[in-house]
Order: sequence, then C-alpha cells, then structure tokens
Amino acid sequence: MAKNLFILLLLSLIIFSGCASIMKPQELRDVSVENIALGQVIKNPEDYKGKTALWGGKIMRAVNKKEGTLIEVLQLPLDRSDRPKEVDTSGGRFLVLHRDYLDVAIYRQGREVTVVGEIQGVKTLPLGEIEYTYPFLKARKIYLWKTRPESIKMYHEYPLYHYWRPYWWGYPYWYW
Repeated sequence: MAKNLFILLLLSLIIFSGCASIMKPQELRDVSVENIALGQVIKNPEDYKGKTALWGGKIMRAVNKKEGTLIEVLQLPLDRSDRPKEVDTSGGRFLVLHRDYLDVAIYRQGREVTVVGEIQGVKTLPLGEIEYTYPFLKARKIYLWKTRPESIKMYHEYPLYHYWRPYWWGYPYWYW
C-alpha cells in the first residue's frame, strides 16, 4: 500500500511539474503596470502621461546623452515571461531614457529588452527621411535579455530507395 502511494505521489509530481509557471526576471516581478498600447499613447499622449507601462522589443540604437542613455526600441509583443517574441509584427517604435550611463556596446542593436517606465508623452524625431512620433518613457527598470542561442537547421536528402525496404527483403544479401 505504501509503495503504491509513493509511486502515485511520484507520478503526480512529475505530471504537475510540467504545469509550472514560467518565471519572470526578478526585476520585472511585483511591478504594477497598466495595459497600454503604443498606439494609444501616440493618439492621446496627455491621457497617459505619468502612467506606468511595460513594453519590450529589440534595440534599434542607443546613444549616451547628458541626461542619461536614450534607447530607441522596436516594440514587439511580449510572451508570458515578458520576453519579446520573435515575430514580424510591431506596434511601432518607442524611446526610453535611462538616467544612468549604460554602455552602448552592451545595449546594442538587435538585443532584446523589456522596460518598465513612466510615460512622459511623445517626441517627434527624424527617422530616415521622415519625422516619426515616438512614445517616450522614463525608465524605472530595464531588463536586458540574454541572446538567444543560434539555431542551425540541417536538411537531409531522402535516402535512396533500397534503404527504404524492410530488412527481410534481403538487401544487401540476395537469397534468390
């Protein structure tokens, strides 16, 4: 009886461990944020000024200024752990000002970040040959994600026909 109970407990532990929640980074836990989209801020910047938002994406560029480090981010949707997803959809770009010095060699183009910050309004800056309106955040917390491992996909040609035959057909040994 005790052995059966132990096996049942062990199996249930294994099954329910697959249902464990995904852990968020410590910097992003216990932060109360509102669900605010970039488009909402661009349309009505005054309505959202002073509110806290959680946005993430890929860094497009970072510049050190007197006020701190200014980071331009291409917004991407976030997954359950608040990491930017690898998708081809975006709500646009936004600017983040971090009051401290951040090394732009580390916070470089292509790195993924998740930002908790206070919405300051919008800024219009040149982007190529156009003027682009960026939602502007003053960062409270910035989490720089580790780079994703590079995946290499290898494609193989189908094997020749004679390898597809069952072993009892006699190849490479011919019995008839």
